[in-house]
Amino acid sequence: MPVRTTRGRARVTSFLTNAAEHPSVLDVAKRLKRQGLDVTILPVDHHARVDPQRVADAISPQTRLVSVMLANNEVGTINPIAEIGRLCRERGVLLHCDAVQAVGKISVDLQQLPVDLLSLSAHKFHGPKGVGALIVRRDGPRIPLEPLFDGGRHEQHLRSGTLPVPLIVGFGTACELAKLTRSASEGDEAIGVCDDSPSLALRVSVAGIAALRDQLWQRLQAELEGLSLNGPPLVERLPNNLNFSVAGVDGEALMSGLKEIAVSSGSACSTAEPEPSHVLRAMGVPEVLSRTSLRFGLSRYTTEAEIDIAVAEVVRVVKQLR
Repeated sequence: MPVRTTRGRARVTSFLTNAAEHPSVLDVAKRLKRQGLDVTILPVDHHARVDPQRVADAISPQTRLVSVMLANNEVGTINPIAEIGRLCRERGVLLHCDAVQAVGKISVDLQQLPVDLLSLSAHKFHGPKGVGALIVRRDGPRIPLEPLFDGGRHEQHLRSGTLPVPLIVGFGTACELAKLTRSASEGDEAIGVCDDSPSLALRVSVAGIAALRDQLWQRLQAELEGLSLNGPPLVERLPNNLNFSVAGVDGEALMSGLKEIAVSSGSACSTAEPEPSHVLRAMGVPEVLSRTSLRFGLSRYTTEAEIDIAVAEVVRVVKQLR
């Protein structure tokens, strides 16, 4: 919404983003370019990280809006949003930040992040599907937004349609639980948040999720050769993310052979796409390895038993294909 709707009243003539953004931003950028807008797509480094200085150098007097994600959805890279935001403010440019992947996994403090617009989605931290939020900063000049469609005048005329109260309540509860998850990690102690079934007790420590992720990667490396990590070192990415490529196998056969686990080869939104990941391509990963990439996303519900299953399944399929 912010990428599309800050154009009209704000007279945006130049929009800046990067090659590793989610398609929800990149596809809009392509549309804006077809409509005559000046669109700049910045490169990223081999970890899919955006260089703040590149952003600063690319901002022109016509640039009105920059969009950079807080954390990459495929390889878990955490971008230096605080520095990018500072540079944008110095130049009088609005910054939109896609924080969909970050909320619930790392600290997202709007008092510390100098962003003007921030988007998030409930289902990425165990909330209901179909509800999200666009947070608009109010201190400073009013940010001009236009509705995606007209009628109803809901949400201060920005988003027409009857408000889905159950989804909104679920969204709020998910935010509360996400905060508990972060608090447990920062305090290094477990918080008893669970339902009546002990088997569904929440794992409410981000550090615990990261430990399981690390265990998964270490065990796979011990069992298989030819694995290469995609993205930054594990300690520098989202605690729930693991993305790696498997050399010496057919990518399509690898994905179709994994029957017991839910895993993707790129963005979870586009697993049916025949093309390799645009994020890995932007990072410079060879196409042959991009086509054999596997992305695991852990959660507070992930158990050690599930790690056992995942390791056994990947090892079984890779050895069959080799």
